Amino acid sequence: MALKRAIAEALGTFVLVFGGVGAAVIAGDRIGFLGVAFAFGLSLLAMAYAVGPISGCHINPAVTLGLLARGKIDVPEAVRYWIAQIVGGIVAAAVLLVIVKGKAGGYDAGAEGFGANGYGAHSPGGYPWGSAFAIEVVLTGFLVFTVLAATDKIASVAFAGIPIGLVLVLIHLVGIPVDNTSVNPARSIGPALFVGDWALSQLWLFIVAPLVGALLAAGLHALLFSSEEPVAPRESAVAADLA
Repeated sequence: MALKRAIAEALGTFVLVFGGVGAAVIAGDRIGFLGVAFAFGLSLLAMAYAVGPISGCHINPAVTLGLLARGKIDVPEAVRYWIAQIVGGIVAAAVLLVIVKGKAGGYDAGAEGFGANGYGAHSPGGYPWGSAFAIEVVLTGFLVFTVLAATDKIASVAFAGIPIGLVLVLIHLVGIPVDNTSVNPARSIGPALFVGDWALSQLWLFIVAPLVGALLAAGLHALLFSSEEPVAPRESAVAADLA
């Protein structure tokens, strides 16, 4: 089961990165920020029901950290998830790059950005690192808190994938102009490896800030839901089965 869960996390992260970053790289000039936001949200929504029953569909190291902080996953499982998520994101970026390089005139990931997250000169709106850090903490907090709350006992867990997917759309609508929106270190690592240079030098922010946001969200959830009995993992389509 541990291997199946890891494979499911890698697959889910692959779909999220390929679908979301792919929409930005291939069709961003046609669908705009709104279209890219929905591409990320719909990718997560679909995977919540496709791989959720197997792994819980974290497909995001920050989400896994939040669930670890709330005791919904153990450390060895979390490490396996983190490895699988990062591998899934890198493979998705590699496949996407092979595809876009086939277009007429080719494609230079370093020159065109390849959907990588960035701040300063590499922010769509010219936002500095401080703004990018703050928004990544806040928006990741939105995501992780929604995951924790939507899978709690008092929630209708069978529909948990819907608010989680929708909040990711909201998050991207707010965050894309600032830094192309990460809220997911695996999403950031994949493209950055192929862009290199500035993307790698700025990657620290898109790893650290989401993890900080995840821990803050876990703390808030503990405060608000401490008296509620958590839903058993096997009862939720988006809570990992640790059996």
